[in-house]
Amino acid sequence: MTYETNSAGETFELAKKLAESAGPGDIYTLIGDLGVGKTVFTQGFAAGLGIKEPVNSPTFTILQIYEQGRLPFYHFDVYRIGDVEEMDEIGYEDCFFGNGVSMVEWADLIAEIIPENAVRITISKDFHKGMDFRKIEIDKNGLGQL
Repeated sequence: MTYETNSAGETFELAKKLAESAGPGDIYTLIGDLGVGKTVFTQGFAAGLGIKEPVNSPTFTILQIYEQGRLPFYHFDVYRIGDVEEMDEIGYEDCFFGNGVSMVEWADLIAEIIPENAVRITISKDFHKGMDFRKIEIDKNGLGQL
């Protein structure tokens, strides 16, 4: 499915709606350049899970866990991962295969450990359509080729 949004608010609401159907063990990956709205999307997703606290990208900690929503929410930002083995050190498998929902920003950097059934979300800009325009592609059929 392909969606187009024209503001951060629309991107937030799209993600919030997507989260309403999320279930235990679901993994969502976010692919896109710097500044395309991955964090805004994640914030909307967290809101859809009922998380009230502020959600920010865990760029330096790699993983932030939120437990007060309807499901535990595991937010990964793997931009600074130097080697995929670092994911073992933070216990990613407990998150990916646990009772919560995982969101992985920059998932293409750790493609070899992302399960095939993960939902792939690609966000891109098109400046010809405006500074706030975003094209958001959601592939629920698995990652295919990252």
